[in-house]
Amino acid sequence: MAKKTSTKLPKRKGEYTYRGKTVDELKTLSTEDFSQLIPARQRRTIKRGFSDEHKKIMQKIKDGETTIRTHRRDMIILPDMVGLNLEIYNGKSFEKVEVIPEMMGHYFGEYSMTRRRVSHGSAGVGATKSSKFVPLK
Repeated sequence: MAKKTSTKLPKRKGEYTYRGKTVDELKTLSTEDFSQLIPARQRRTIKRGFSDEHKKIMQKIKDGETTIRTHRRDMIILPDMVGLNLEIYNGKSFEKVEVIPEMMGHYFGEYSMTRRRVSHGSAGVGATKSSKFVPLK
């Protein structure tokens, strides 16, 4: 029997790359060229064109704003957005998110959860038949 060698990849050291390109190289690409590197669903969204609201967000980025508040959860994170502070609406409040290179190609909504973790309390009086015999405090 031959020994099976493990081909574990080492942890990433140094600069982050996305599909073999560094963040600086990605920032020089046009939106159409970047769309060729991201998954099909995001590529299709870019191919169909951005809505007026998405274009407003992109204009704010070009104007140099570092903090952007938005309700647009369906916007794709582009390389130009790396380093920005976003405030994304989750239905109740704006969640602060700092964009890092690993977020490229994902949607805004993935980083602002709309549902909280459920923490159920104990059953109250009248919840079950057996609680009829529990003394009140």
